[in-house]
Amino acid sequence: MASYRAWFQCINGCEQRFSLFDVIYRCPTCGDLLDVAHDVEALKDRSAAAWISLFEERMRRNTWPHGSGVWGKKEWVIPYLRDENIVSMYEGGTNLFWAERYGKQVGVEDLWVKQCGNSHTGSFKDLGMTVLVSAVKQMIAEGRPIQAVACASTGDTSAALAAYCAAAGIPAIVLLPRDKVSPAQLVQPLANGALVLSLDTDFDGCMKVVQAITHDNTIYLANSMNSLRLEGQKTVAIELVQQFDWEVPDWVVIPGGNLGNVSALGKGFLMMRDIGLIQKLPRIAVAQAAHANPLYLSYQTGFRDFRPVTARKTLASAIQIGDPVSVKRAIRILERFDGVVEQASEQELADEAARADRTGMFNCPHTGVALAAFAKLVDRGVISRGDRVVVISTAHGLKFAEQKAAYHLGRLAPEVQPHHQNLPVEIPADVARVQQAIRAHAERLANA
Repeated sequence: MASYRAWFQCINGCEQRFSLFDVIYRCPTCGDLLDVAHDVEALKDRSAAAWISLFEERMRRNTWPHGSGVWGKKEWVIPYLRDENIVSMYEGGTNLFWAERYGKQVGVEDLWVKQCGNSHTGSFKDLGMTVLVSAVKQMIAEGRPIQAVACASTGDTSAALAAYCAAAGIPAIVLLPRDKVSPAQLVQPLANGALVLSLDTDFDGCMKVVQAITHDNTIYLANSMNSLRLEGQKTVAIELVQQFDWEVPDWVVIPGGNLGNVSALGKGFLMMRDIGLIQKLPRIAVAQAAHANPLYLSYQTGFRDFRPVTARKTLASAIQIGDPVSVKRAIRILERFDGVVEQASEQELADEAARADRTGMFNCPHTGVALAAFAKLVDRGVISRGDRVVVISTAHGLKFAEQKAAYHLGRLAPEVQPHHQNLPVEIPADVARVQQAIRAHAERLANA
């Protein structure tokens, strides 16, 4: 493992390299973001078949730390991180759900939903946070004067940071936009002992503040502009191909807010292709809420122009971001993957999440955005009926239980009509009335 190397390098190709344990987030030459680069030629010394065999051997085993979906690919993440500094909660290895019934309703039978929310804190953010917090633990062990780790968040990032820092014994600071996260998301960092700062601003405002306070190098930045996060998230691409016996799907549909996830998954696919594990790339669709759609608007111009927007309130609160940090990375990935961008209205995202729930899922609103975009792309013929499609589900629906209840009770938002509403039937505790309600329900199903 010592022969494998990785380092920070500018996304624009500036020549300087930096250790992954340096406290640095931007290129000192051009000011743009850094990426984690790997010595791919060294990785290719092991054959593709040997890598596949190794990853299969480790998958969901109990040998520390390789049973984790992230650390089972350690050589492709941070190869020289010491195992004793890894902070893992057995993240990854999540279900690739065959959404056969819902797919048939939309018109695609080979539809799968990658349930990244079935993780320790209930979202895909765990995959990146295990890498970042593990790196910080090693930095501290090597004498770096890091006092705390900080993030701006719309909910899920703060939950993951707080949990992993709590496990590592490292103080966490989270900045949240006041009244813009669900109660379940707010209680997670509180329960894990983080310093929670609720600011009178939106996510973009929180992001400006966290970048300012992390100019102090004793407070380490945990947002996705720090590409250590993307190293963990890229393993989703590797894992889902592994779950298909190393066959690549035709399409991957990803909800997009700060746009780190599309960048990460694209990187995972490219590494597999470059090392020889796969021979083709999927097409990628990024789904945005219409109330926070700067990438969609840029796509309409062929990416000739990108302008931040003021994000409006959306049910998909985690992607209510008007000035995404990883936009340049995301556009480059979309161009390489023949990608598309679609948007979903509040009505569309709420209805599509509810329609999918009727087939056995329990989706967060951000997955609702992805499902709505998927359905629109199928309807327009962009995604063909015979394609194999994977939708990335980013968080567990239980984080948004109040929102889902409000949908069915008709109290969600003035502009949202619950077309898939399912209300409780309130009747006396009388056997005849219960039997009558059962018959009426059966008749409604038969006539649907």
